[in-house]
Amino acid sequence: MGQATLLLKSTVAICALASCFVPGLALAQAPSSADRATARTLAQEGYEALRDHDYAKALDRFTRANQLVRAPTLQRDLARAQVGLGHLVDAHETYSAILREGVSDEAPPPWLKAVEDAKTELAALSPRLPWIVITVAGPAHPRVTIDGAPIPESSLGVKRPADPGRHELRALAAGYYTAKKTIELQEGETVNIAFDLEDAPPDAAPKSEEEAGTVSVATVKDPAWRRPVTIGAFALGGAGIVVGSVTGILAMTKHDKLAKTCLERTCGPREEGTLTNYRRLGMVSTIGFVTGGVATAAGVVLLLVKPQILVEQSSPPKDRAARGNFFTWSPFVGVGSAGVEGTF
Repeated sequence: MGQATLLLKSTVAICALASCFVPGLALAQAPSSADRATARTLAQEGYEALRDHDYAKALDRFTRANQLVRAPTLQRDLARAQVGLGHLVDAHETYSAILREGVSDEAPPPWLKAVEDAKTELAALSPRLPWIVITVAGPAHPRVTIDGAPIPESSLGVKRPADPGRHELRALAAGYYTAKKTIELQEGETVNIAFDLEDAPPDAAPKSEEEAGTVSVATVKDPAWRRPVTIGAFALGGAGIVVGSVTGILAMTKHDKLAKTCLERTCGPREEGTLTNYRRLGMVSTIGFVTGGVATAAGVVLLLVKPQILVEQSSPPKDRAARGNFFTWSPFVGVGSAGVEGTF
């Protein structure tokens, strides 16, 4: 009994230790039969897309298939789609992942072949990779982006792979003007890109990466017509509400009189004049309230909303002339509506 208990405890301990060293085996969930069937369908569509040189569709199909079932055959064909699209850096990493993960000697023959294909195709791809070396003179901690994506500061000054083609690079830092360069990379070449950032006045230099290349907002002086129009809008609004209230009370008085003399909602000839006055007063009351509400809303807009001008952050004068984007607005008032319209 004691030996059985000791054996059970030892087995549990060994399993727990194994799960620590192989967390994937302990936590990973095997794909279901439905997942495998879906992956086969995606793979078949991916093979057909590769055959037809539709690399974008092949990339989509093999990416999704790999998410369902991870297999070297799917990874290899994903890398081939990436190469077809010119995504050489991604393809290099996909091929490398196949070799890093490897397969056992007892793996299915297609898997073994996929690993051999990855080794051969990676060797052919590596010389095609372009490389860039980015250096920034001036600030101690510059920020650099490639096609809008930031790169780590630790990548500066050393070779970094990039896909062939056109790329836009920006370098910026607090207290310096932002610099931009556009390059055209060819396969297999190494390009050195040097930025020499210029000092900028405190009021012109971007304070952070978010402020560089953004627009600033400044409030401009009110136009001469703004104050009298605002007062007029509130006056018209008040008058409309007063008219609506007075005529509404008179209409209610007429309604009460008609309710006493008109039986079953039918009025005789003697009440025709009273009925006509009731309808007119009701219409005037409605127009008064609508006009008062619209005019008051316009007055509130004119009182609270200030005209603004949007000016884009400019680069040094010798690199790019300062230019601005202007936004203008004007209020509008119509029947049943009011607001502000703008142009830029």
